[in-house]
Amino acid sequence: MKLASQRPFLLAVLGIGCLCIMDMLIKLMSAQYGTMQIAFMRYVFGSIGTVGLLAWRRPPWPSRQAMRSNALRSIIVVVTATTFFYALSALPLAETVTLSFLAPLFIALLSNFFLGERLDHRILIALVIGFLGMLVIVGGSLGGKSYEGPALFGALAALVSAFSYAASMVALRDRATKDAIETILFFQNTGPAIMLAIPALYTWTPITWPAFGLFLILGVLGLSGNTMLGLAYARAEAARLASLEYTSLLWASTLGFLVFHEVPSLMTVAGAALIIFGAMITSRR
Repeated sequence: MKLASQRPFLLAVLGIGCLCIMDMLIKLMSAQYGTMQIAFMRYVFGSIGTVGLLAWRRPPWPSRQAMRSNALRSIIVVVTATTFFYALSALPLAETVTLSFLAPLFIALLSNFFLGERLDHRILIALVIGFLGMLVIVGGSLGGKSYEGPALFGALAALVSAFSYAASMVALRDRATKDAIETILFFQNTGPAIMLAIPALYTWTPITWPAFGLFLILGVLGLSGNTMLGLAYARAEAARLASLEYTSLLWASTLGFLVFHEVPSLMTVAGAALIIFGAMITSRR
Protein backbone atom coordinates (compact mmCIF):
# COMPACT_ATOMS: atom_id res chain seq x y z
CA MET A 1 0.00 0.00 0.00
CA LYS A 2 2.81 2.37 0.87
CA LEU A 3 4.51 1.76 -2.49
CA ALA A 4 1.21 2.27 -4.31
CA SER A 5 0.66 5.59 -2.54
CA GLN A 6 4.08 6.82 -3.72
CA ARG A 7 3.56 5.74 -7.34
CA PRO A 8 2.07 9.06 -8.55
CA PHE A 9 5.07 10.97 -7.20
CA LEU A 10 7.54 8.55 -8.79
CA LEU A 11 5.67 8.79 -12.10
CA ALA A 12 5.71 12.60 -11.92
CA VAL A 13 9.45 12.74 -11.21
CA LEU A 14 10.23 10.29 -14.04
CA GLY A 15 7.89 12.17 -16.40
CA ILE A 16 9.62 15.46 -15.60
CA GLY A 17 12.94 13.71 -16.18
CA CYS A 18 11.87 12.55 -19.67
CA LEU A 19 10.88 16.10 -20.56
CA CYS A 20 14.20 17.44 -19.23
CA ILE A 21 16.13 14.99 -21.43
CA MET A 22 13.94 16.13 -24.32
CA ASP A 23 14.80 19.77 -23.55
CA MET A 24 18.51 18.89 -23.53
CA LEU A 25 18.22 17.37 -27.01
CA ILE A 26 16.27 20.42 -28.19
CA LYS A 27 19.10 22.63 -26.93
CA LEU A 28 21.61 20.56 -28.90
CA MET A 29 19.48 20.67 -32.07
CA SER A 30 18.63 24.37 -31.84
CA ALA A 31 21.99 25.28 -33.40
CA GLN A 32 20.84 23.73 -36.68
CA TYR A 33 17.03 23.94 -36.62
CA GLY A 34 14.57 26.66 -35.67
CA THR A 35 12.53 26.45 -32.50
CA MET A 36 9.20 26.24 -34.31
CA GLN A 37 10.43 23.44 -36.56
CA ILE A 38 11.77 21.47 -33.60
CA ALA A 39 8.54 21.90 -31.65
CA PHE A 40 6.47 20.97 -34.70
CA MET A 41 8.44 17.78 -35.38
CA ARG A 42 8.31 16.82 -31.69
CA TYR A 43 4.51 17.02 -31.74
CA VAL A 44 4.26 15.29 -35.13
CA PHE A 45 6.07 12.22 -33.83
CA GLY A 46 4.11 12.46 -30.60
CA SER A 47 0.91 12.45 -32.65
CA ILE A 48 2.01 9.33 -34.51
CA GLY A 49 2.62 7.63 -31.18
CA THR A 50 -0.79 8.61 -29.82
CA VAL A 51 -2.54 7.27 -32.93
CA GLY A 52 -0.77 3.96 -32.29
CA LEU A 53 -1.90 4.04 -28.65
CA LEU A 54 -5.50 4.73 -29.70
CA ALA A 55 -5.45 1.82 -32.16
CA TRP A 56 -3.99 -0.50 -29.52
CA ARG A 57 -6.01 0.47 -26.43
CA ARG A 58 -9.25 1.49 -28.18
CA PRO A 59 -10.57 3.85 -25.46
CA PRO A 60 -14.21 5.02 -25.50
CA TRP A 61 -15.06 7.76 -27.96
CA PRO A 62 -14.68 11.12 -26.13
CA SER A 63 -17.73 13.21 -25.35
CA ARG A 64 -18.18 16.69 -26.79
CA GLN A 65 -17.20 18.16 -23.44
CA ALA A 66 -14.03 16.08 -23.42
CA MET A 67 -13.14 17.19 -26.95
CA ARG A 68 -13.76 20.85 -26.14
CA SER A 69 -11.77 20.74 -22.90
CA ASN A 70 -8.83 18.87 -24.37
CA ALA A 71 -8.77 21.09 -27.45
CA LEU A 72 -8.67 24.15 -25.20
CA ARG A 73 -5.83 22.59 -23.23
CA SER A 74 -3.86 22.03 -26.45
CA ILE A 75 -4.09 25.78 -27.11
CA ILE A 76 -2.77 26.45 -23.61
CA VAL A 77 0.14 24.06 -24.32
CA VAL A 78 1.08 26.07 -27.43
CA VAL A 79 0.87 29.36 -25.49
CA THR A 80 3.18 27.91 -22.84
CA ALA A 81 5.79 26.79 -25.37
CA THR A 82 5.83 29.94 -27.52
CA THR A 83 5.96 32.39 -24.62
CA PHE A 84 8.73 30.41 -22.92
CA PHE A 85 10.76 30.35 -26.15
CA TYR A 86 10.35 34.12 -26.51
CA ALA A 87 11.44 34.65 -22.91
CA LEU A 88 14.58 32.61 -23.56
CA SER A 89 15.42 34.85 -26.51
CA ALA A 90 14.94 38.08 -24.53
CA LEU A 91 16.30 37.22 -21.07
CA PRO A 92 19.32 35.46 -19.57
CA LEU A 93 18.64 31.77 -19.00
CA ALA A 94 18.86 32.03 -15.19
CA GLU A 95 16.27 34.80 -15.04
CA THR A 96 13.92 32.96 -17.39
CA VAL A 97 14.20 29.80 -15.30
CA THR A 98 13.58 31.74 -12.09
CA LEU A 99 10.40 33.31 -13.42
CA SER A 100 9.19 30.00 -14.88
CA PHE A 101 9.48 28.35 -11.48
CA LEU A 102 6.58 30.40 -10.24
CA ALA A 103 4.51 27.69 -11.96
CA PRO A 104 4.33 25.34 -8.93
CA LEU A 105 2.88 28.17 -6.85
CA PHE A 106 0.34 28.90 -9.59
CA ILE A 107 -0.54 25.19 -9.80
CA ALA A 108 -1.31 25.06 -6.09
CA LEU A 109 -3.42 28.23 -6.19
CA LEU A 110 -5.32 27.34 -9.39
CA SER A 111 -6.04 23.81 -8.21
CA ASN A 112 -7.46 25.23 -5.00
CA PHE A 113 -9.61 27.76 -6.86
CA PHE A 114 -10.89 25.64 -9.76
CA LEU A 115 -10.74 22.09 -8.38
CA GLY A 116 -11.34 22.81 -4.71
CA GLU A 117 -8.13 21.03 -3.67
CA ARG A 118 -7.16 21.76 -0.10
CA LEU A 119 -3.81 23.44 0.56
CA ASP A 120 -2.61 21.89 3.80
CA HIS A 121 0.48 23.02 5.69
CA ARG A 122 2.73 20.32 4.20
CA ILE A 123 1.97 21.43 0.64
CA LEU A 124 2.66 25.07 1.49
CA ILE A 125 5.88 24.20 3.32
CA ALA A 126 7.04 22.00 0.44
CA LEU A 127 6.35 24.78 -2.08
CA VAL A 128 8.29 27.32 -0.02
CA ILE A 129 11.23 24.95 0.51
CA GLY A 130 11.32 24.02 -3.18
CA PHE A 131 11.19 27.68 -4.21
CA LEU A 132 14.04 28.49 -1.82
CA GLY A 133 16.05 25.59 -3.24
CA MET A 134 15.52 26.95 -6.74
CA LEU A 135 16.67 30.42 -5.63
CA VAL A 136 19.79 28.94 -4.03
CA ILE A 137 20.71 27.23 -7.32
CA VAL A 138 20.06 30.10 -9.74
CA GLY A 139 20.12 33.12 -7.42
CA GLY A 140 23.81 33.77 -7.84
CA SER A 141 23.37 34.16 -11.59
CA LEU A 142 20.48 36.61 -11.52
CA GLY A 143 21.05 40.01 -13.07
CA GLY A 144 20.75 43.13 -10.96
CA LYS A 145 19.51 45.51 -13.64
CA SER A 146 15.90 46.56 -14.00
CA TYR A 147 13.71 45.26 -16.80
CA GLU A 148 13.13 47.57 -19.77
CA GLY A 149 12.49 47.28 -23.49
CA PRO A 150 12.68 43.71 -24.87
CA ALA A 151 13.70 42.41 -21.43
CA LEU A 152 10.43 43.69 -19.97
CA PHE A 153 8.41 41.83 -22.62
CA GLY A 154 10.61 38.78 -22.01
CA ALA A 155 9.84 38.88 -18.30
CA LEU A 156 6.12 39.23 -19.00
CA ALA A 157 6.32 36.32 -21.46
CA ALA A 158 8.02 34.16 -18.82
CA LEU A 159 5.27 34.97 -16.33
CA VAL A 160 2.59 34.14 -18.92
CA SER A 161 4.38 30.87 -19.66
CA ALA A 162 4.53 29.96 -15.96
CA PHE A 163 0.84 30.74 -15.51
CA SER A 164 -0.27 28.91 -18.67
CA TYR A 165 1.82 25.87 -17.76
CA ALA A 166 0.15 25.80 -14.36
CA ALA A 167 -3.26 26.10 -16.04
CA SER A 168 -2.43 23.19 -18.35
CA MET A 169 -1.41 21.02 -15.38
CA VAL A 170 -4.60 21.85 -13.48
CA ALA A 171 -6.62 21.11 -16.61
CA LEU A 172 -4.70 17.84 -16.90
CA ARG A 173 -5.69 16.92 -13.36
CA ASP A 174 -9.32 17.70 -14.17
CA ARG A 175 -9.40 15.69 -17.41
CA ALA A 176 -7.21 12.82 -16.17
CA THR A 177 -9.92 11.90 -13.67
CA LYS A 178 -12.55 11.80 -16.45
CA ASP A 179 -10.92 10.91 -19.78
CA ALA A 180 -8.76 8.05 -21.01
CA ILE A 181 -5.05 8.93 -20.99
CA GLU A 182 -4.89 8.06 -24.72
CA THR A 183 -7.53 10.71 -25.47
CA ILE A 184 -5.66 13.35 -23.49
CA LEU A 185 -2.37 12.54 -25.21
CA PHE A 186 -3.99 12.62 -28.66
CA PHE A 187 -5.27 16.17 -28.23
CA GLN A 188 -2.10 17.28 -26.43
CA ASN A 189 0.04 16.26 -29.43
CA THR A 190 -2.13 16.69 -32.51
CA GLY A 191 -3.46 20.12 -31.48
CA PRO A 192 -0.02 21.77 -31.17
CA ALA A 193 1.21 19.96 -34.31
CA ILE A 194 -1.61 21.52 -36.35
CA MET A 195 -1.16 24.97 -34.82
CA LEU A 196 2.63 24.98 -35.28
CA ALA A 197 2.61 23.67 -38.87
CA ILE A 198 2.49 27.07 -40.61
CA PRO A 199 5.03 28.82 -38.30
CA ALA A 200 7.37 25.84 -38.78
CA LEU A 201 7.20 26.17 -42.59
CA TYR A 202 8.51 29.75 -42.40
CA THR A 203 11.68 28.59 -40.64
CA TRP A 204 12.00 25.17 -42.27
CA THR A 205 15.47 23.67 -42.73
CA PRO A 206 16.00 20.39 -44.65
CA ILE A 207 16.25 17.48 -42.21
CA THR A 208 19.17 15.05 -42.38
CA TRP A 209 18.69 11.36 -41.59
CA PRO A 210 20.58 11.57 -38.24
CA ALA A 211 18.45 14.56 -37.25
CA PHE A 212 15.34 12.66 -38.31
CA GLY A 213 16.28 9.98 -35.75
CA LEU A 214 16.73 12.66 -33.09
CA PHE A 215 13.31 14.10 -33.87
CA LEU A 216 11.88 10.63 -33.42
CA ILE A 217 13.57 10.40 -30.01
CA LEU A 218 12.10 13.81 -29.09
CA GLY A 219 8.65 12.48 -29.89
CA VAL A 220 9.18 9.35 -27.80
CA LEU A 221 10.53 11.31 -24.82
CA GLY A 222 7.73 13.87 -25.00
CA LEU A 223 5.05 11.22 -25.27
CA SER A 224 6.59 9.16 -22.45
CA GLY A 225 6.91 12.18 -20.16
CA ASN A 226 3.36 13.33 -20.83
CA THR A 227 2.02 9.82 -20.29
CA MET A 228 3.71 9.53 -16.90
CA LEU A 229 2.50 12.97 -15.85
CA GLY A 230 -1.02 12.15 -17.01
CA LEU A 231 -1.06 8.96 -14.95
CA ALA A 232 0.38 10.82 -11.96
CA TYR A 233 -2.21 13.60 -12.10
CA ALA A 234 -4.98 11.01 -12.42
CA ARG A 235 -3.92 9.52 -9.08
CA ALA A 236 -2.85 12.51 -6.96
CA GLU A 237 -4.01 16.09 -6.47
CA ALA A 238 -2.30 18.77 -8.53
CA ALA A 239 -1.43 20.78 -5.41
CA ARG A 240 0.45 17.82 -3.92
CA LEU A 241 2.41 17.27 -7.14
CA ALA A 242 3.22 20.95 -7.71
CA SER A 243 6.49 21.08 -5.76
CA LEU A 244 7.85 18.15 -7.78
CA GLU A 245 8.25 20.57 -10.70
CA TYR A 246 11.36 21.84 -8.93
CA THR A 247 13.02 18.44 -9.46
CA SER A 248 13.63 19.48 -13.08
CA LEU A 249 16.56 21.46 -11.71
CA LEU A 250 18.02 18.22 -10.35
CA TRP A 251 17.58 16.56 -13.73
CA ALA A 252 19.11 19.56 -15.48
CA SER A 253 22.13 19.57 -13.16
CA THR A 254 22.66 15.83 -13.65
CA LEU A 255 22.37 16.09 -17.43
CA GLY A 256 24.69 19.08 -17.44
CA PHE A 257 27.31 17.00 -15.62
CA LEU A 258 26.91 13.88 -17.77
CA VAL A 259 26.53 15.54 -21.18
CA PHE A 260 28.21 18.93 -20.93
CA HIS A 261 30.71 18.05 -18.15
CA GLU A 262 29.41 20.87 -15.96
CA VAL A 263 30.45 20.21 -12.36
CA PRO A 264 27.67 21.24 -9.92
CA SER A 265 28.66 23.98 -7.49
CA LEU A 266 28.19 23.79 -3.73
CA MET A 267 25.19 26.11 -4.12
CA THR A 268 23.67 23.67 -6.62
CA VAL A 269 24.15 20.77 -4.22
CA ALA A 270 22.64 22.76 -1.34
CA GLY A 271 19.67 23.82 -3.46
CA ALA A 272 19.18 20.25 -4.64
CA ALA A 273 19.08 19.05 -1.03
CA LEU A 274 16.31 21.56 -0.27
CA ILE A 275 14.33 20.51 -3.34
CA ILE A 276 14.57 16.82 -2.42
CA PHE A 277 13.52 17.60 1.15
CA GLY A 278 10.49 19.55 -0.07
CA ALA A 279 9.50 16.74 -2.43
CA MET A 280 9.71 14.23 0.42
CA ILE A 281 7.39 16.39 2.55
CA THR A 282 4.68 16.73 -0.08
CA SER A 283 4.76 13.02 -1.00
CA ARG A 284 3.96 11.93 2.53
CA ARG A 285 0.35 11.38 3.50
